[in-house]
Amino acid sequence: MNNLIIYAHPNNRSFNNSILEKIIDTGNKLGHESKVRNLYKMNFQPVLSAEDFDSIQAGEVPADIRIEQDWIRWADTITFIYPIWWTSMPAILKGYIDRILLHGFAYAVAGDKIIPLLKGKKVVIYNTLGQTLEEYQNNGMIQSLNMTTDTGIFDFCGMKVLEHKYFGSVNTADENTLDQYLIEVETITSTVAAVDMSMNML
Repeated sequence: MNNLIIYAHPNNRSFNNSILEKIIDTGNKLGHESKVRNLYKMNFQPVLSAEDFDSIQAGEVPADIRIEQDWIRWADTITFIYPIWWTSMPAILKGYIDRILLHGFAYAVAGDKIIPLLKGKKVVIYNTLGQTLEEYQNNGMIQSLNMTTDTGIFDFCGMKVLEHKYFGSVNTADENTLDQYLIEVETITSTVAAVDMSMNML
């Protein structure tokens, strides 16, 4: 399985980084091909600029956009790892989506019909929360996040979200709780590999 990991956290000592390391380690044991796109280390330019629009309309996709689109083409599964900040994803990741999942690559329009162009791609999302998961569930934030990301972005482009996992109170959780979270990451990674294999056999 080709697993493209889109990672968006600036602190390499964060729990997000522990999730990243666990996915890579588990994937290696399973024989996955993993490629990490660490947006902060890449100093990814998140702004969809007027120059981008001009180039795209002229039929010339900017080089940095084309590179990321090629990685998405390569991937069977795309794994996103990022914290929830202000009930959303970090700005650098929103900019990645704005610039990479473009019309003509991720979707097309025919009259009033949207045509998803990334069918067959599978998505896994890991989010860390500052508050408890129960607080996010009770105030409706989880439902809203699922709607704006799973449905509004990935389903729109034809991608299937296999798992959207939230880990609560990571800033205050004890070591045992964090270890349990990582066991869940390992289990999910293994399960997604089995799903990928079964889907490819259909």
